[in-house]
Amino acid sequence: MNDHSAAAPAPPAKDRAAPAPPAVTQGGALPAAGTLAILTALFKRDLLLAQRRKADTLGAAIFFVIVTSLFPLGVGPEPQLLVRMGPGIVWVAALLASMLSMPRLFADDAHDGTLEQLLLSATPLPLLVLSKVAAHWLLSGLMLVIVAPLLAVQYGLPAVQIGMLVVSLLIGTPILSLIGAIGAALTVGVRGAAVLLALLVLPLVTPVLIFGAGAVEAVGAGLDATAHLSLLGAMLTLALFGAPWAAATALRISLD
Repeated sequence: MNDHSAAAPAPPAKDRAAPAPPAVTQGGALPAAGTLAILTALFKRDLLLAQRRKADTLGAAIFFVIVTSLFPLGVGPEPQLLVRMGPGIVWVAALLASMLSMPRLFADDAHDGTLEQLLLSATPLPLLVLSKVAAHWLLSGLMLVIVAPLLAVQYGLPAVQIGMLVVSLLIGTPILSLIGAIGAALTVGVRGAAVLLALLVLPLVTPVLIFGAGAVEAVGAGLDATAHLSLLGAMLTLALFGAPWAAATALRISLD
């Protein structure tokens, strides 16, 4: 006798139900795991695109090296003068170098339509902006931090000042990228965006330059640089929480 209680054969693959899409919470937002996956994918995408445009990625570092190397040739070989001017020159060069690649932060995404997809994404736009800024700093700002000690040697800076220079740049360069993202968002699709971005951003980042170079000079004078680093840390905290929201608002305004 046949066993009619045996399980029926599985339906063909085309008749099977498709995998369920990622769950969406109330209000249309993705869960934390989905948001993190999207942010990671966007971060890796920007790194991959930067590897394909090595000239743009290395341009800021090359500019940084050239500017800092030309100043000793122009002011002369006097050691005391170079030591006194070194921290400020390195910081000014880092500031200008960080502005070179900033106009392309959102411009390429606006040209190929990626930016509109980001605006329509369920992931909060400020988090997407923060992911892109993190990739920009890793490719631009961190490279400046790595190169800075080698350039500081030609100014005759002692090891203590070089160490403080690296610390101040580690805290200060992310602020440059975060504030620069606001200017980049405001100038998306604008002709002459690079010049306009510099006019908008440079006055805002002047305090970063003052306290970053001041910390190095304070250590060289035998003073405590804690106050300078504390102010840089406060500005970094403020920029970390405020700049992505401001840049996201600017992007929506620019694309409306």
